[in-house]
Amino acid sequence: MTRLKELRKEKGYTQVKMQLLTGIDQSDYSKIENGKRYYTFEQCKRIAVALNISMDYLAGLTDTKESYPRSADIHRLAEM
Repeated sequence: MTRLKELRKEKGYTQVKMQLLTGIDQSDYSKIENGKRYYTFEQCKRIAVALNISMDYLAGLTDTKESYPRSADIHRLAEM
């Protein structure tokens, strides 16, 4: 999960900030980031929205960080 840690640091976010943005408990987020726990689909989606990247990039399926165009529902999730 080095990619996830790098992305978070690029944004200047702490794990606590990620907790606020995603609703994922900081200790769980830390485990995900350090590869001690896998994230669920919903957690992956929330992380991707918070970091404004594609889920494919998080999953290591692509090296392109840019997210796909999002629907209005996802924009509301990002504002939470």
